[in-house]
Amino acid sequence: MFVDSHCHLSFPELQAQLPAIRSAMAEAQVVAALCISTQVEEIAQVVALAHSSPQWWASAGVHPDTEGMAEPDEALLLQWATDPKVIAIGETGLDYFRLNGRSIADMAWQRERFRVHIRASQRCGLPLIIHTREASADTLALLNEATEAGLPAPRGVFHCFTETVEVARAALDLGFYISFSGIVTFRNAEALREVARFVPLDRCLIETDSPYLAPAPHRGKTNTPAFVPLVAAELARQKGLSLEAIAQATTANFEQLFNVSVATGAPT
Repeated sequence: MFVDSHCHLSFPELQAQLPAIRSAMAEAQVVAALCISTQVEEIAQVVALAHSSPQWWASAGVHPDTEGMAEPDEALLLQWATDPKVIAIGETGLDYFRLNGRSIADMAWQRERFRVHIRASQRCGLPLIIHTREASADTLALLNEATEAGLPAPRGVFHCFTETVEVARAALDLGFYISFSGIVTFRNAEALREVARFVPLDRCLIETDSPYLAPAPHRGKTNTPAFVPLVAAELARQKGLSLEAIAQATTANFEQLFNVSVATGAPT
């Protein structure tokens, strides 16, 4: 059985076809999914989705790219963290890909938003869902900074990983997991496949990031959690392991990181 550790079932492309998605997941033996929020206005919808299925969970957070909408604060995130279906804070992090004419110095607001999420995670004990794009040095620096703040060290997962082996090593040294998406199946992603070979199996997760990044041979189509076994299959090829071994390990890793039982849907 497989777990999709990161998907956006609240997005319109998927929300409109949830019954079909549930059926496809069951057929593909995808037994659980973590539904990710990206803005304050979306959190309630994501949490409601999680409550609609015993093996669906939710995160509470605001994507670094979200602008012109409500800004999260620690109190809001900590309030959502009390919901039993909320098992993570995020997705959060830094994204310098779309600066739109701004400098990295101009992105101080994004770094402060990340700090808010980190502090909330440290205070409530839920892991972080980290998004980093062209910002790995600052992402790691802020996580390292937080280890000296007198609170528990940050923990969580670098989702949809696309960085280098060196960044993966630094994330692993901080105790984070690394999650692989459909990108690992793309023809031009050999550098990422090198990372997949490098990351220890007991620190790997798999995800779709659906509705985006459908794995080969479905690239360009709408992605759904039912495609996560294709990510697992590529990870199996890179590590020289069976698909069953990848399914078992990534499911166990999900349970370990998020403190849930996939079989029962309950906390562990």
